[in-house]
Amino acid sequence: MFLLPGTEALSTESRWISILDAATEKSWGNVSYKTPSKGEIKDGMLLLSAGHPFTGMNWTQPFPKLNYEVRFEAMRTAGNDFFASLTFPVEDSHCTLVTGGWGGDIVGLSSIDGWDASENETRTYFNFENNQWYLFRVAVRDNQIQVWINDKPLIKALTAGRTISLRPGDTEKSKPLGFASYNTAGVIRKVEYRRLNR
Repeated sequence: MFLLPGTEALSTESRWISILDAATEKSWGNVSYKTPSKGEIKDGMLLLSAGHPFTGMNWTQPFPKLNYEVRFEAMRTAGNDFFASLTFPVEDSHCTLVTGGWGGDIVGLSSIDGWDASENETRTYFNFENNQWYLFRVAVRDNQIQVWINDKPLIKALTAGRTISLRPGDTEKSKPLGFASYNTAGVIRKVEYRRLNR
């Protein structure tokens, strides 16, 4: 059964809740970019085509802003740029986990103190193979953002006293929670979140 964020009892705070299944797929919508390419939901998966340049789909229901964790599986099926970048809330702002940007292998958070993922200390490199599933996990707490790929810790960004924001432009349209690809086709499945204890 789908529960709106914030309605879980304390005893179930750590339970993962699916937001991409038969009960919730109508809560996803296409992002209206300047030159839109439509994503679709099929067999419980978000399908992002190779756009011109962006394709995106957003969660349209309420979502936590802090002390939560989200996980999903994603696969690049064509192209060589980001295929399942996740924009997510951080208190009253937002941030994006870039999945294979700037030529296909850069992973990081955009933006921190105005610096993109390719320019700040969260920049790291990951070799994504086409047609292979990867498990992503993002935890947002009071003073940090953590990222794992395939359960391997990849990023731990301390956020206290820092400015967390989105890269200006089309990325703004991915708020409050959304996936996007750039000239690249991607597939996303098993999107879940859970509350975290402070």
